[in-house]
Amino acid sequence: MTVQDSATQRRWITANHGTALAALGVLGFSFTFPATAWALDGFGPWTATGLRGVLAALAAGACLAAGRVPVPERRHWPGLLTVAGGCVIGFPLLTTLALRTSSTAHSAVVIGVLPLATAAIAVALTGERPSRRFWSGAVAGAVTVIGFTLLQSHGRPTVADVYLFGALLVCAAGYAEGGRLSRHMPGWQVIAWGVLAALPVTAATTVLAWPSEPVHLTGRAVTGLVYIAAVSQFGGFVVWYRGMAAIGVTRASQLQLAQPLVTLLWSVLLMDEQVSPVTPFTALVVLLCIAVTQRARS
Repeated sequence: MTVQDSATQRRWITANHGTALAALGVLGFSFTFPATAWALDGFGPWTATGLRGVLAALAAGACLAAGRVPVPERRHWPGLLTVAGGCVIGFPLLTTLALRTSSTAHSAVVIGVLPLATAAIAVALTGERPSRRFWSGAVAGAVTVIGFTLLQSHGRPTVADVYLFGALLVCAAGYAEGGRLSRHMPGWQVIAWGVLAALPVTAATTVLAWPSEPVHLTGRAVTGLVYIAAVSQFGGFVVWYRGMAAIGVTRASQLQLAQPLVTLLWSVLLMDEQVSPVTPFTALVVLLCIAVTQRARS
């Protein structure tokens, strides 16, 4: 085997490993909306958001302490604060508020625009230059989910949609910054420091909201809260950011086009929700768009 062949094989292995990690992150995130809906059965939206961040920070702090990880350099903190503001505070709060009046199925499809927003921000931050073929697949996927959303809501955006649109913007910034930082430090440390940076806000939110919002500690509510804290806020990001570092932010972001489809499946199986008859067609188009973005060259 030549040196060139060996290098090509290593790149192929790295790319496939990175894709698998990013896909695992998407799978973990796909249950976030159903788990949040479960949490709202027993906690108010502000309490659920605060507790989610506090519990994730406790787990992250324990991991950082066990690994004796040094505090990141000053130049990394603006990016870490973006991760904290977008992925730990903004996205959880806005989506939780949306889920008070929106179904998990509808919310999942609205967030289907997130991959395009993430790719656009990543281009500005990281200097990645995806091909026209990539952008064709990304835009087609976003247009598909937007069209599906408008069909579901009869062309009239709701207040929940406004929350969700804000959520996808701040989350896209957090994803892109986290993916960029994962080239300089392990992905698990990026999200760990992110949730710790947000701890003053999430702890204050919990303390202020708990007495004013009703709390009913049911098994379903506690299960949902534990999931969004352990997986949606921490564990899922560990593999997600690591996958981004391996295959690039723009390419990894498009794997999330599949996330609404998996969430729709959860909503049918576990939430007894009904989906539109055009869902299978939407799913097929989205999967084709993912295939296009993953085969496109940067």
